[in-house]
Amino acid sequence: GLEIDPARVERARTQLVDVRAGRTAFSPDARVSFARGGFEVPTPRGRRPAVLRAFNVLRQYHEHEVKDAWGRMAQRLPPDGILVEGTCDELGRICTWVEIGADGAPRTLTLSLRLTELASPSIAAERLPKALIHRNVPGEAVHDFLRALDGEWTRAVGTASFGPVQRWRAALDAMHAAGWPVEGRSRWRLGEVTVPWSLIAPRG
Repeated sequence: GLEIDPARVERARTQLVDVRAGRTAFSPDARVSFARGGFEVPTPRGRRPAVLRAFNVLRQYHEHEVKDAWGRMAQRLPPDGILVEGTCDELGRICTWVEIGADGAPRTLTLSLRLTELASPSIAAERLPKALIHRNVPGEAVHDFLRALDGEWTRAVGTASFGPVQRWRAALDAMHAAGWPVEGRSRWRLGEVTVPWSLIAPRG
């Protein structure tokens, strides 16, 4: 784990001592370590990580800084590596992320929602990645997508008696039938849906 704040790194290392000593619920031999670092992604012996996960990192940056940050992190990946950059709430019940290739180009957007007690899928708008969070306004593609998803979720209310998973699947089936390129069908039961970046990319 990498963190730019040295105090947080030190706290994580102190907590890791308790893990290694068996004083926590985590496995004492957990393959994890902590170091100070940022978008340059320093790794032991310069190894290239196959997957980089950066969550709730870019929230304090400006939108125009996102592309450069993606590029800097992606430079550390091997050709087939991926960067997963996104945002989630404190409990991980609302989560969104962008998958970015080693070339720094975004590929997909994924929404992951806790379906139990879900009022509407557009709750994800609160936790969109920095590249999209200010784009949830009329005239923007991500706004159109979330509105359509909300509409199908509402129309699928008749399936709610079979549980929220069935309602979610019915909403996504309807989206697919309407021509929306919703992907990740095997993950739908988990409250996830993935769409191509080209579908929701910022306009202008």
